[in-house]
Amino acid sequence: MSDTTLPFALTRPAHVDAAHLVVRDLDLVSGYYQQAIGLSVLEKNTSGVVLGAHGTPLLTLSTGGQVKAAPRNAAGLFHTAFLVPNRRELAAWLAHAAHSGIRLEGASDHLVSEAIYLSDPEGNGIEIYRDRSPLEWTYHDDGTVEMATDRLDLQALYDSAPQERFAGMAAGTAIGHIHLQVGNIPEADVFYRDVLGLKIMARYPGASFFATGGYHHHVAANIWNSRGAAARQDAMSGLSDYTLRFADEAALTKALAALEKLEIATRKTASGWALKDPWGIGLNLVA
Repeated sequence: MSDTTLPFALTRPAHVDAAHLVVRDLDLVSGYYQQAIGLSVLEKNTSGVVLGAHGTPLLTLSTGGQVKAAPRNAAGLFHTAFLVPNRRELAAWLAHAAHSGIRLEGASDHLVSEAIYLSDPEGNGIEIYRDRSPLEWTYHDDGTVEMATDRLDLQALYDSAPQERFAGMAAGTAIGHIHLQVGNIPEADVFYRDVLGLKIMARYPGASFFATGGYHHHVAANIWNSRGAAARQDAMSGLSDYTLRFADEAALTKALAALEKLEIATRKTASGWALKDPWGIGLNLVA
């Protein structure tokens, strides 16, 4: 896919590349992401599956004999946000959801985007959204962006859906952002802004939204369910790790230097560096 066809979110100096969930029932959850969300299987073995759209890996699911269900107030995932290429594709997915009896949990117009919310069978949050053009966004003098949580007219969106049968997520679908549950916001600000170099683009009560290159957010962190949460335990279901991909080598080098200075352990991998955030959520930094 050429840069001219990439969504704005993925053309920034850093962006979310993929996510990895640990689940208790692999077949059940994998089936949901295929049938309800519209992802396809790219790789599969007895303990895991890689799902994506048109050959692009987006979500890895894995399981094991000792996986324990994470409590609702644990640090980890608030939602994985699948960014579709345009409003037509969002409407197509909504029509598919309506015709398939998929239970939705909410829908919002955020000014910068239109979003639909639901959860997989193990309670992992999901957002399906489309961005408005950045030319339509309102930026403040400090570089932050105006966001809101207004009502989304689902009926009007449904009425605009194409008539053809839904054939899965469109080419160009990506993970536009990942939204986390953390223990406290000041510590999240320090880690994502001061250590990793992301900018705070917006704040809500109990939440910060971080991004690079003027995007509305690549990573969000909130304490709405998880105020005071401790680090995640091993073999806990939910978000194992996710990947931040840096197009800007200098930004990655700066982040690695900040991690080293603060003595935050990193491990070299085949593709980059692996570490854990202050709440034990795995993070892969790749160039």
